[in-house]
Amino acid sequence: MTDAIRPIIVLLVAVALLMAGTGPLTTLVSVRLETQAASTLTIGLVMGSFFAGLTAGSLFTFHVVTRVGHIRAFAAFAAVMAAATLAYPLLPDPLFWAALRLTQGFVMAGMYVCIESWLNDSATARNRGVVMATYMTCLYLAMSGGQLLIGLPDESGFLIFVVTAIILSLAAVPVALTRMAPPVLPDITSLSFRRLYEASPLGVFGAFSSGLVLGAIYSLAPVYATGNGLDLVQTSYFMGALILGGVLLQWPVGRLSDLIDRRKVIVGVIVAGAVTSLAMLAAPLGGFAALLLLGGAFGGLCFVLYPLCVAHTNDHLDNEERLGATGGLILAQSVGSTLGPPLAAGVMSLVGPSGLFVFTGAIGAGSIAFAFWRLSARPSVPADLQGPYQTLPQTTPVAAVLDPHVEDNPGDAPREEPT
Repeated sequence: MTDAIRPIIVLLVAVALLMAGTGPLTTLVSVRLETQAASTLTIGLVMGSFFAGLTAGSLFTFHVVTRVGHIRAFAAFAAVMAAATLAYPLLPDPLFWAALRLTQGFVMAGMYVCIESWLNDSATARNRGVVMATYMTCLYLAMSGGQLLIGLPDESGFLIFVVTAIILSLAAVPVALTRMAPPVLPDITSLSFRRLYEASPLGVFGAFSSGLVLGAIYSLAPVYATGNGLDLVQTSYFMGALILGGVLLQWPVGRLSDLIDRRKVIVGVIVAGAVTSLAMLAAPLGGFAALLLLGGAFGGLCFVLYPLCVAHTNDHLDNEERLGATGGLILAQSVGSTLGPPLAAGVMSLVGPSGLFVFTGAIGAGSIAFAFWRLSARPSVPADLQGPYQTLPQTTPVAAVLDPHVEDNPGDAPREEPT
């Protein structure tokens, strides 16, 4: 394991700094908009613009990286990310902040493209799973830990923006000084949406639903927290618990999905998520501890749904189609993440902060109905023919090439009917 990790230490340090800076920034922008008396719908639109930029960046930043190289591109993206962070306090206007979030989402996608293509180039068939697991752990732990920056005393209203900008600037240092040879960007063959949906309607619908929920949670959970009486420090703990829960549930849920009909695990996760959404409506009555516990459980259930959908979709595709399919599912999830914040904000505008979990519960109910329909429409894939579950980042299509199982499943295994 050490031999697999040592060559990518530089990249992992860059990832940790990047996520430690961007993680609290999402929470901070959401909370600051609320203190500036922006409407909940306005907050949702501003926060959703980040995911719109991330979606666009995942499609177009390849050209920048190809033209100038990984090191220069990463440094440029990091500089734009840090500069945009410092620009927030200069003009506290929602439209300006939406433009900043859009820009940051775009360059964030470019930084993911650089890191993930480099990780793919450094990994081998034997250690790709270890590299992926280490990358995911580093990414989510840094994002969770970075939330603690929100609790820094900041009477000026400028300090936390400065600190996060410094961290984001430092993310460029290990990459700029690396002696690693720049990789060649992977050739990701696209798979038509029609073919993707024909292969697995449940996989596509689940990825989109996952995006709706995660986009809403990332963007508006701070508004839910402060609206239920949490201060900034408590809000940072709450957000950290949401993200940390996603790390803790990955392995047990993934292992279970390898042993039984994966569709049933997907249904179980969705049902548990919907029930937890209902519990979150009453969680404030149980105090801060109840919010942390239920928030961690809900976050864990949200984060495992997308990898389950990828694994389920791959069970119905030929080997050569799986890479393109994973990229397509990431884009489906990204579209959901863009739409989730304004849609959830609309519900919150009607019923208050707890409307966030009314929204996620409604998405869960719709997903349950769709999943049960698919269960009755087609037979399941036998457990011994299912491909293995793999934890996957929900970043850009480049992440698809890090999946060690994309080409490892037996090519002669019979492909099942769509489910």
